[in-house]
Amino acid sequence: MSLSIRAVLGWSALAVAVVGPVAIAATSEYVAYRSWIYIAAGFAGIVAMALLLLQPLLAAGYLPGLGVRDGRRVHRWVGTALVAAIVAHVTGLWLTSPPDVMDALFFTSPTPFSDWGVVAMWALFAAAMLAALRRKLRIRAPVWRFAHTALATMVVVGSVVHALLIEGTMGTISKVVLCVLVLAATGKAMWDLRSWAVLKRLSSRH
Repeated sequence: MSLSIRAVLGWSALAVAVVGPVAIAATSEYVAYRSWIYIAAGFAGIVAMALLLLQPLLAAGYLPGLGVRDGRRVHRWVGTALVAAIVAHVTGLWLTSPPDVMDALFFTSPTPFSDWGVVAMWALFAAAMLAALRRKLRIRAPVWRFAHTALATMVVVGSVVHALLIEGTMGTISKVVLCVLVLAATGKAMWDLRSWAVLKRLSSRH
């Protein structure tokens, strides 16, 4: 199989994985009974989940036609879009039900999925802030990579549990498939990039 055919198949599969859950959610019966703000907030969360799949693929340079350098440049853009999607998600939920959002932010919500979502949100903001301030903080590359990866792992785990616990517009099968793909892509990227290597070097000095 030629490289061009593999690239087409790879990008096509990724498009299905990213767009599929959003398209399926658009046909959900829950959409008919919700306000447009609530629906927009929900879809912002679904888009954010889909963007999570792209991040490890970009960071590790797995996507056809994009080298590691270009992939990481796009990784930063997608990271910005991911933050914007989460802000839209939380803002929309706030507009429809401020008390529920406050309960979630203070970890007093009776729904367990809220806690996981809040943890993932703050981890995402911390990862984005760390990326934005990387040069100013002058953190050594291995240490920065480990910290960024640790925060990204919190984002992924928290988001996956958050999504799986919610019974909403996302189709059950498409949601599970997307979550498995996000976990698999993140785990593969972490293994290949060896972000934890800094811990071995630090421990060897003691």
